[in-house]
Amino acid sequence: MAVLIRIRDYEPRDEQVLVALSLEAWAPVFSSLEQVLGSEIFLRLHGDWQQYQGKAVRDTLADQATRVWVADAGGVAAGFAAAMLHTERQIGEITMLAVAPRQQHRGIGTALTEAATSWLRESGMVVAMVETGGDPGHAPARRVYEKAEYTLLPVARYFKAL
Repeated sequence: MAVLIRIRDYEPRDEQVLVALSLEAWAPVFSSLEQVLGSEIFLRLHGDWQQYQGKAVRDTLADQATRVWVADAGGVAAGFAAAMLHTERQIGEITMLAVAPRQQHRGIGTALTEAATSWLRESGMVVAMVETGGDPGHAPARRVYEKAEYTLLPVARYFKAL
């Protein structure tokens, strides 16, 4: 029997689970980034990526200017999305999205993206944006955003070890 997914607001008790699931979900992304960038640049940019990314998630969850939703699968956090408003330009931004690997391919990323996009619209934003990588590890994220009818703006970003 399929477990019903409910999108709810983040609660502080979710922090540890969300940090852990994001690190698990993003491991293939960071592996892909290391392959694309090479180990030297990857290490200079990310060092211990798990420590860096865990802190980034905790900081996002604690940021009072950021709204966070949790995908709840039968009382267990299956993923989360975070968004913020850039009111001076009326742009809303989805800043993080993660779905536990064992919960992927069930529409959870899409549901979280839709919840965040609806909030951005209801908050008076005229444009919603999200940024993700063009490497193979970010392909699932790109599919989610394309499914949600976000328009891709190709960007070229170059790196060089100094």
